[in-house]
Amino acid sequence: MLISPPLLRAMGAKDDVLVSIADVDPTILVEARYYSTHNFVGRPIRGYEAAKCLLTRPAANALSAAQKEFLKGGHTIKVYDCFRPQRAVDDFVEWARDLKDQKMKAEFYPAEKKEELFQNGYIASRSGHSRGSTLDLTLVKLPAKANAEFREGQSLVDCTSVKRFQDNSIDMGTGYDCFHPLSHTDNPKISKLARKNRDRLRSVLESHGFQNYSKEWWHFTLKNEPFPNTYMDRPVK
Repeated sequence: MLISPPLLRAMGAKDDVLVSIADVDPTILVEARYYSTHNFVGRPIRGYEAAKCLLTRPAANALSAAQKEFLKGGHTIKVYDCFRPQRAVDDFVEWARDLKDQKMKAEFYPAEKKEELFQNGYIASRSGHSRGSTLDLTLVKLPAKANAEFREGQSLVDCTSVKRFQDNSIDMGTGYDCFHPLSHTDNPKISKLARKNRDRLRSVLESHGFQNYSKEWWHFTLKNEPFPNTYMDRPVK
């Protein structure tokens, strides 16, 4: 069952529930999109007070084990989001209901109507991220190039385009948080290279206990997560 908001916040205040991935495996890159303005809302999200990836200890350990395998193949994991406080999820819900705010549509949901983001599974009032064992990630070829700089107000490019925003990740067929069917992990319309890269990401993570969300190639949850029914709320700091 879902626990009440007061208990959510009380449990979220326990600092030992979540650990920073930087303390477990500093080789993993962190690009905290929701701490920045480069996300589908276009501003820092409520609850993100630091550019950190917080996870439950079992999820962090499993991710570190997967990282060791990727490093052998010349790649590193880069995380975009990890633990997501409930207040951030609430922020997304409020944003989704404001149909006038279409600031980042051209990049993140170019073919979707904002009023359909709920029914199409892109926005929800509860997120597995708030349980602390779900994360969004990609792969970066080593040696890692500097990440492209996003400047607020710059021209936006469709996340499904080959000319989309070029961060330093390998080709996965779409950008991160691309609300489009091409982001579905097994979409057959992506290139052979993107198919190979998605399959590699999924196979290694599955071998270390994670399960992919079929509508988002970047989204994985630890199968044996320690808090499967607990949605926590504490700032990322």
